[in-house]
Order: sequence, then C-alpha cells, then structure tokens
Amino acid sequence: MNILVWHVHGSWLTAFVQGPHTYLVPVTGDRGPDGRGRALTWDWPRSVRERTPRELRDCDLGLMVLQRPHELDLALRWTGRRPGVDVPAVYVEHNSPDATPERQLHPLAGQSEIPVVHVTHFNRLMWDSGRAPTEVVEHGVIDPGHRWTGTERRAAVVVNEPVRRGRTTGTDLLPRFARAAPLDVFGMRTEGLAEHLGLPPGRCRARDLPQHELHREMARCRVYLHPVRWTSLGLSLLEAMFLGMPVVALDTTEVREAVPEGAGVVSNRLDVLEDAVGAFLADPGLARCTGEAARAAARARYGERRFLDDWERLIKEVTR
Repeated sequence: MNILVWHVHGSWLTAFVQGPHTYLVPVTGDRGPDGRGRALTWDWPRSVRERTPRELRDCDLGLMVLQRPHELDLALRWTGRRPGVDVPAVYVEHNSPDATPERQLHPLAGQSEIPVVHVTHFNRLMWDSGRAPTEVVEHGVIDPGHRWTGTERRAAVVVNEPVRRGRTTGTDLLPRFARAAPLDVFGMRTEGLAEHLGLPPGRCRARDLPQHELHREMARCRVYLHPVRWTSLGLSLLEAMFLGMPVVALDTTEVREAVPEGAGVVSNRLDVLEDAVGAFLADPGLARCTGEAARAAARARYGERRFLDDWERLIKEVTR
C-alpha cells in the first residue's frame, strides 16, 4: 500500500516508516516545512520515497496520514483527491491542547470521516474531538540499545527552543536544578541559554546536536531530567529510558504512565526532584539499577513492534 505522509516529526516518522508499506513523502524545491522529503539525520528504509506535488497527482494512494490542519487542503491540491472521501485518511495529533486545555475544540472536530489518532491517552482526554472518531496509538521507539555509562556527573535535558518556549518546557526551572547538578541541555536552537538564565557555562552547557550524536552524549550523563510543564509525552524522555538512564521528571501530562515506580522519580515537588537528581549523582549504583528498570519499562510499553502492530490494526480498519 502507498501511504502519503508528510515529514513533520522526524522521531515519530522514523518508527512509523518501519512498517510493511511504501511511504510517499512530499518534497519541494526549497525542502521547506511542507516538503522536507527524506530525513537527513535519521536512517529511513528504502520504502520511503520522495514525491513532488506534481508526481503525487499520478500516484496510487491507499491511505493519507495527516498531521497538521492545513494538510487537508494540501492533500486535495497536490493529489486532486479529498482526504477521508476519495482516499481513506487518518489525522495524527501529536500535541496536547494549549489554549483552554479542557475546552479546546480539535480542528477536525466537525467531521466524522477522518479518525483523530492521539499519541497519548491524556491527549485524547483533554482534546474536545467533537464528532470525530478517536483512537490512541502510543509512541513507539526504535531501540538504540543500553548505552548509559553515567561517567559524567551531570544531568541531561533535551528541549527544543528552550529560550522561546520558556515556562512551557520548564526552562525557568533550570537554574534551580543547576544547583543540584551541572546541566547538559541538548536540542534545537539552544544557543544563548546559559546567558539567558544567568548561569556560568560550567553549570549549563547547551548544544545543538545531530540525531546520530545525541544518544551517545545523553548516555554519558548520570541522570536524565525532564522539567517540561505542558506538552505531549516527550520522545526524548522515552529515548532516555531506552538508553538505560534514570529519569527525574515533573508529574505532568502522560509522564506518570510512562515512568512506573522504580524507573525514576516523578513529582511536582521541586525539592523532591532536586533531591533525586542529587541522589543519582552521588550513587552510580542507584543510577544504574534505576536506569535498568527504566529501560525494561520503556521496552515493554513503547517498543517498535507493539507500535507497528497497533498501526497495522488501525490501517486495516480504516482502509477496509
């Protein structure tokens, strides 16, 4: 089956395209947000094929996977076919609602032809999806292997655009955690973070790394810190657990579901989280045992095979 899907979230799509289909990824001359084509920093199989908008007109399509509201119009203009009417379609909602979370109407709430597929049960609970049928397919992560060494007595944080996103990603909390442990902050557009927070470079190192280097550098840190207040379940948290890292995280959105007892410390009490970071830095044995429990929990719930099986079931239901 040919599946049309835009390259929006590279980590999620990397797991999705491991399935048994052919995945047609739009590409444009500028490789902008609507036409990024194949990934440059992820390893995708040959079954992922680039197609220009003109080429999509002549492609046989079995399913459209939409991820942003304007893709409904893009799909019609580029393929000449209506999502959910001429071609079966699903809409993958990656995000939690952000305006009035308990009352925010989903962009697809007024129709019933295209199911909305949430990546967490929390997101499905919070979005008002109206008449749209809803499903949940939890994240899947390609196992990077147990790579944690914890040789550096530092806490790893992964966040994109921490200065711009501020309180949403818990950026304002980093100076407090930097008292408990020096921080290595990875992500996109992290430049100027230490200066923005008023921290000396030794207490907060911020680096933008390509994907193939990220896991290696994360795994050198003793503990993974997840200070995010409000977002969908961060894949970086799950990847840290797959790496065998102990995790310390705010008890928000879906985190409690992802981090069971023994796999880390989850709380909304900042003193509890600070103490946990300090304890893992001081005791490598505790960090190792907790990280092994985190890895086992992540593999059991967020493994690639379960993710692909859930998607195959859904695809069969939608396209039958």
